[in-house]
Parts: sequence; structure tokens; C-alpha cells
Amino acid sequence: MEHAEQVSHIKTLLARLDSGVNVDAGGVRYNATSAYTDRELAVVERREFFDTHPQMVGLSGDLPDTGSFMTQDDLGTPLLLVRSPSGRFRAFVNACRHRGVVIETEPRGRKRRFACPFHNWTYDADGALVGLPKSDHFGELDRDDLGLVELPAVERYGLLWVHPQPDGALDPDALLGDELAADFAGWDFGELQWLGCDAYEVDCNWKLAMDTFGETYHFPVLHSDTLSNDFYGNVQCYDEFGRHHRLILCRRAIEDARERPPSEWDITRYGLPVYWLFPNVQLIPSREVLFLVRAYPHPTEPGRHTSQISFYLRPGIARDDAEFDFLAEASRAFGNVIRDEDYVMSASQQRSASSGALSYVVFGRNEPALHHFHNTYRAALGHDLLPLCPAP
Repeated sequence: MEHAEQVSHIKTLLARLDSGVNVDAGGVRYNATSAYTDRELAVVERREFFDTHPQMVGLSGDLPDTGSFMTQDDLGTPLLLVRSPSGRFRAFVNACRHRGVVIETEPRGRKRRFACPFHNWTYDADGALVGLPKSDHFGELDRDDLGLVELPAVERYGLLWVHPQPDGALDPDALLGDELAADFAGWDFGELQWLGCDAYEVDCNWKLAMDTFGETYHFPVLHSDTLSNDFYGNVQCYDEFGRHHRLILCRRAIEDARERPPSEWDITRYGLPVYWLFPNVQLIPSREVLFLVRAYPHPTEPGRHTSQISFYLRPGIARDDAEFDFLAEASRAFGNVIRDEDYVMSASQQRSASSGALSYVVFGRNEPALHHFHNTYRAALGHDLLPLCPAP
């Protein structure tokens, strides 16, 4: 983010803090609770938003060296993601070409070869079939046609993108749009190192997980003993970028900005940017760490999902440094807040939605990100948008 834009956002946060006036969506919208419970809708969403849509699967720091790999099983297609010997990011269907067995079962690591646990067919990090036991017994094969099935994969702005279908189209710049792509280009996401990852199985729809990142109205109540110590609630900046958006939360440290010239202002000191990337990603960069949250629907149950929360660290801090331990612990604490506070509320929402007792929920004027979440989902499926009910 350019410094002039940072200054503009910090001035806006200060003005809203002083005036008590928050970002305003212009009215309220009513969202049917069936958005979180309808089984037919869940099937369509999984197909259109996950199984056949490009996915952001991590950051460059997930694959720091040649031979690094990670796997992912939250989509319809099992993924094997590697840093090839040439340094290129590549993605493959994690399935042996012999009988379709999943080849690599570890979540991440470093290997030169990937061997199938069924018959030991072996592949290198470029996906080529390089080992076939008893090949003279097996029969004549064209090994060039039996490498791992490759998937479209692109590394851009330090982010890793994959299309889960071999014939899928993948253009991150087109997905992000010019303005957001330019914003990401200035963040140096590619220099971040992977710190760790937590996975939470939660009894709520994946969109309810996204909803919890859509406003700070709840901070003084739900997070009174945690995030509210560091952030003002109900004060934010908000910008839309087509299917995506960005909130900037207001840190209590912003009071320090009043004593400093704008030339010294830094958005990560006085605010916290929270990017939503359609359909299921929250990307949250701070001064020292970055949080990547991805929500994946359960294969069959609309009222369940898996959240993957990955943590990344700015370079220059060694793993044997006390600061590293502090930031690692702080990152885990942030994940715990999401799990133990936000997602507890999301599961509570799911119970009432699933009961059928409530036909709709309300998105307030001070919750524009929630308006945008759901109208974006609806538009992507060709559904009518939620109408705005303007303030009287």
C-alpha cells in the first residue's frame, strides 16, 4: 500500500474515532438463514466456488526451497504442491497414475521423490514417472504419458494460486483486478516465512466463518478481554475491489499518530488491514506477522466446515531468537481467539439457523462487508441481490 494511501486511511480512522461516525452501508439488508442450511445451495456453492474455481492455497514461504512440498485435501481434488528443482511452483493431482492412490500423505516437508504406498510407482518433483518396479513384468508403457496430472499453478505477489481442474483457467491479475493487484505488489508477501498452521473443525457453515471477519461491531462485547484491548470496535475503513474487499481495523495505538507527523505514519502500526479474497480467504498482514484464514465447506453437511489458519513471519528473526518465540505464541493466541470466541458464536448462529426458528438475520449499516460477502456470493450464482433497506 502506497504511503499516501496509508496516510489517507489513518486520517479517516482518526476522524471516525473522534466523530463517532463509522463507515455506512446506507441501510440494512435481510439475509435468509437458508444461506447457511440449504443442502442444494451447498452443493452448488462447493462446485462453483471450490471444485471448479481458482484457489489461493498459501504463500511463497510455504515452499521456501527446492524440494519443499505441501498437500491439501480440502477441495474435491487432492493436491500436491511442490517447489521444483528449477525453483518453479508446480501443482499436481496427488494421485498415482497406476491405480489412483494418494501418493503423499504428509501435510508438508521436503522430498526429491514421491513414492506411491501401494506399488511404489515413483515420481520426481516435476511430476515425471521415474520409478516403476518390475517394469518388465508390468507391460509396455509410455512413461511420458503417465506422469502426475499437472494443475494450473501460478505464483504472484508472494501468493500461491491453483486451479483444481487440469483444464481450468488461472490468471491471478484478472481475479484480483488492477487496483488490488497493485496493492498486493507493495506488500512483499514473498519474503514471509511460514510459522505454523492450525486447523479447526467447526459446526457452522463456511460462510458464517467468513461473516465473523466482516465487522468490528462485536469487539467491545465478544472480545472485551482479548482483541478489544488492542483495537477500537466499530471504527474501520472499507473498500471494495470487485468480488473482493478490504477492511482496515483501528488499533488503539493510533493515538500515537496524533503526536507524529504523517511522514512517520504506518498503516500496520495504527491499523490492521483485513483482505477478503473471493470466495473463502481472509488475508491479514501486520507489522511482524501475517495471518491467512481459509474456510472450506464440509463435503456433505452445510452446517460444518474446516478452517485453516496459517501464520507467517517477516524475515530477519531467527528461530532461536526470543522474539520468534514471542511472535509464535502471539500468533497462536490470535488463532485461539478465532476458535474460542468467534467460531463459538458462529456455531451458535448455526444452531438457530438449522432449527428453522429464524427465517432471516440482519446486516447493519455499519456492517458493509457482510452486505458485500453475501451479494457477491448471490451474484456469482445468478441469484437476486439482497435489497438495501435505506435508513428513514
